[in-house]
Amino acid sequence: QVQLVESGGGLVQPGGSLRLSCAASGSIFSIYVMGWYRQAPGKQRELVATITKSDLTGLTNYADSVKGRFTISRDNAKNTVYLQMSSLKLEDTAVYYCNARAITGNYWGQGTQVTVSS
Repeated sequence: QVQLVESGGGLVQPGGSLRLSCAASGSIFSIYVMGWYRQAPGKQRELVATITKSDLTGLTNYADSVKGRFTISRDNAKNTVYLQMSSLKLEDTAVYYCNARAITGNYWGQGTQVTVSS
C-alpha cells in the first residue's frame, strides 16, 4: 500500500503562483510514476503532469493546457513530488489529486483545492 498526502492548495489571483506537494509513504519502492491530476466542478478528472521515479532526472509529461506554466519535480530522498504552478488562470481552478502508479496498484491522495479568483 502507498499513502499520499497533498498540501499547498489555496486561493490565488489570476497570474499568481502556487506550489503543491505530495508526500508518499508505505510501499514507495514499488512506485514507478507519480503525477498530478485535477477535477473541476462538473468535469472529469484530467491529467496535469507526470514524472517517472527511477530515471536520473525523471521523464516528465504535461497536459497541453499547462505546458510552459506548470513544472513537476521530485525529491526521491524525501519521497515527495511537487507541482509548481505559475501564471495561473481562472480555468485552473479545481481539486488537484496526487497519483502514484506502483507495482502494487494505483493510488490517490485526498485532493487539495486550488482556486484562482480575483
